[in-house]
Amino acid sequence: MTQPLPDVVEVSWTVYSDRALRRRVAHGTVAASNLLGHSVHAVVRGLLPGRQYYFRFSALGRTSRVGRTRTAPVGPVSRVRFATANCQAFHDGFYAAHRGIATEDVDFVVHLGDYIYEHGQVGGHPVRDHEGPAILSLADYRRRYALYKGDPSLRASHAAHPWFLTWDDHECANDYSGTEGAAPFVARRAAAYQAWYENMPVRAGSALEPQLYRQRRWGDLLDLTVLDLRQYRSAQNLADGTILGTSQKKWLLDQISSSRDTWHCWINSIMLSQLARPGGGYYFTDQWDGFRAERAEVLGHVASSGMEDLVVVTGDWHSAFVDDIRPDFDNRDAPVIGTEFTAHSVTSGAYSAEWNTVNGPVMGAANPHLKYFEGNRYGYDVYEVTPQRWSTHMRVIGSRGDAASPVSTLTTFHVDRGKPGSYEDPGSVASPAQYRRV
Repeated sequence: MTQPLPDVVEVSWTVYSDRALRRRVAHGTVAASNLLGHSVHAVVRGLLPGRQYYFRFSALGRTSRVGRTRTAPVGPVSRVRFATANCQAFHDGFYAAHRGIATEDVDFVVHLGDYIYEHGQVGGHPVRDHEGPAILSLADYRRRYALYKGDPSLRASHAAHPWFLTWDDHECANDYSGTEGAAPFVARRAAAYQAWYENMPVRAGSALEPQLYRQRRWGDLLDLTVLDLRQYRSAQNLADGTILGTSQKKWLLDQISSSRDTWHCWINSIMLSQLARPGGGYYFTDQWDGFRAERAEVLGHVASSGMEDLVVVTGDWHSAFVDDIRPDFDNRDAPVIGTEFTAHSVTSGAYSAEWNTVNGPVMGAANPHLKYFEGNRYGYDVYEVTPQRWSTHMRVIGSRGDAASPVSTLTTFHVDRGKPGSYEDPGSVASPAQYRRV
């Protein structure tokens, strides 16, 4: 049931420096228009770096729950912790993973894409009531976001932490290219982009062509490079194909050339590392494997520029992978220049346990840079970064069918500063997996 609203609603916002909401440090009002779904994107200025703040909104006699945020620090930083989430099909399960994220001691959350799913029920039996048929219009996309964001665990995750975001395909349409499509698809894409903008905690800007790619610094410890791998891409498997687009690629190459001595984390929605099939070809060319020349150009520039301490965090696959990154994946003598961690999905269905058991070793044999694969579980990753070491903790839930499912740590991988390549923590090397390189 929808609540009728005036065309424009005045929304007040207030920011506090304490959890008890006694010390107000900023406030203002925003006109929330029906043209943007009555969404609010308040830009708050004058906050101090490296501080925790609390905020809430008020409108039409109602006050929101309290949210917590944190500003990025400047200067020396001894530790940062953050979580990633991706692929959260509503009908595939409850958001126990987001319930876990809400309780984590992290500085921020990164969403790696597939926040919603645009299709109707494809098959099987949904864990909870399905969201309905495929969506096409702005009203459709708005309803789908309202369904997802009505989940109490997802709401708690948003309220507990600030978020960085990118997107993948299902926020719009499966495997789409943002630069292609006839008139009906262009209209659908515009509706999808607007609904995403309305519902996500992103800085005020264009709703129809939001610029997602950007770099954010966490003091002297970490540079976060957020990539947009949908909006500017060409078709797959073209000799001159692009996944980044001209402007974003130039921007990324410039970021690499001017990189400072710190950890570098690329926020990457689809697998960067090669995933070749035995005997030739690739498992999926919707990921970077469909844009091999551009991948070689970018990673070659990382190698030639001397940039070190690169870690790429990725979603999309609904399974966990750990890969060495090489500028030429077909050359076993090519140097390791970074590590990619591909995280489990929040709920979206993975391959069967039987498929994983058979194909884990097959993928490992065909891809010597692949170090680890686990596809039977669901959850999220927590990253703990210090000046000396990067640690990736793979958190998993017990069951997608239980909204209160407990969270445990499946395994932990480390990357030492100045030493390319990862290694599994000795305390978790006996944990279940379908492939480990030994």
